Amino acid sequence: MVSRRSFLSNTAGALVTAGVISRVNAQSVPEAPLMGSAATQPPPMPTTGRPFKPVVTLNGWSLPWRMQGDVKEFHLVAEPVEREVAPGMTAHLWGYNGQSPGPTIECVEGDRVRIFVTNKLPEITTVHWHGVHVPNGMDGVAGLTQPPIKPGDTWVYEFDMQRAGTFMYHPHADGMVQFAMGMMGTIIVHPEDLAMHEVDRDFVFLLNAYDIEPGSYTPRVSTMTDFNLWTFNSRAFPGISPMVVRQGDRVRIRVGNLTMTNHPIHLHGHSFEVTGTDGGWVPETARWPEATIDIGVGQMRAIEFIADAPGDWAFHCHKTHHAMNAMAHDVPTSIGVDFEEAAVKLRRLIPEYMVMGDRGMAEMTEMKMELPENTLPMMAGDGPHGSIGMGGMFTTFKVRVEQPPDDYSDPGWYEPPAGSTAHRQDSES
Repeated sequence: MVSRRSFLSNTAGALVTAGVISRVNAQSVPEAPLMGSAATQPPPMPTTGRPFKPVVTLNGWSLPWRMQGDVKEFHLVAEPVEREVAPGMTAHLWGYNGQSPGPTIECVEGDRVRIFVTNKLPEITTVHWHGVHVPNGMDGVAGLTQPPIKPGDTWVYEFDMQRAGTFMYHPHADGMVQFAMGMMGTIIVHPEDLAMHEVDRDFVFLLNAYDIEPGSYTPRVSTMTDFNLWTFNSRAFPGISPMVVRQGDRVRIRVGNLTMTNHPIHLHGHSFEVTGTDGGWVPETARWPEATIDIGVGQMRAIEFIADAPGDWAFHCHKTHHAMNAMAHDVPTSIGVDFEEAAVKLRRLIPEYMVMGDRGMAEMTEMKMELPENTLPMMAGDGPHGSIGMGGMFTTFKVRVEQPPDDYSDPGWYEPPAGSTAHRQDSES
């Protein structure tokens, strides 16, 4: 009788190292339970394989593996998933291993990896390794480099991670639907030399967007531009975890963009340098200081800086409607319009009717309006001074002097030194 271990080692390994992607029986695939760590804490150093310092996947986790000889084996399961976008809203998406985006794949430069992909979707799929140099037969383009993976089948990809960097994975089969449903993930290839590109805190996440009608759960897959949910790792503020660091830490933030538009990502309180793209590391002589970096469709950017300014700093997309939730695109502008006469008449029919938008939309952040089922308010999240009035692609970057060693739990809101906070001017002064 052939054991699972001997089958994987002898059969699957022999098939794939011959330079083709091979279909294997789903029951022979290694188990891959969901594993993760606290949202703001760094994961532990791996216990098998070559050592590396793991990344912190914002509101996510890294995929476990097992070593089969000198090969690192992973298992991705493409399947329907439920993802909490923020408290009060859940989306019915497609993803990998129970989550969208899928778990981060971490390995080391020079590793040989074997990645099993089981398709539990209702249609065909593949996996393309975006930015990774692979043999042509491993590139994952349905019809071009391989037949599609049919529902219920498991295929296996095997290749060497030739260079360190930040890359992505996603389907190349029915891309319009599968991207819109959330099928994507990140690949981190760490340098073989632990001291190379070393940082104290290393964060990673993907930018993705959805069009989910208020009261519904499933994205509209034919949308090309008018999305209403803009997210970090399929989470919208205030459901996005903060990035917690200690003052003086060298920080890297890796951001991949698999939406349908570009995103100027802006960090408050600091400037940074772009140190990596999905093409590799940027030489020191080619870097320049920035506070905002525009990330195009299909691109990845890694930024690095010293967290030298204590406080709770905003980190967000600078397209203002991308830092909001559940926006409608056909609402007329009513600023400056006098609705009072019409409002009096409307209240005879609808006693609860309120005039909104004639003085801007800020008042909506303070109103606890009744919303349709499974819908987020347009702007939400409370801070130490009231409503933050943001949503979507927004989170906080928390720098603390007193953060204990090896503890990156959320420290709560920042208390600035006396005399260092903007304040209301007394009219008598």
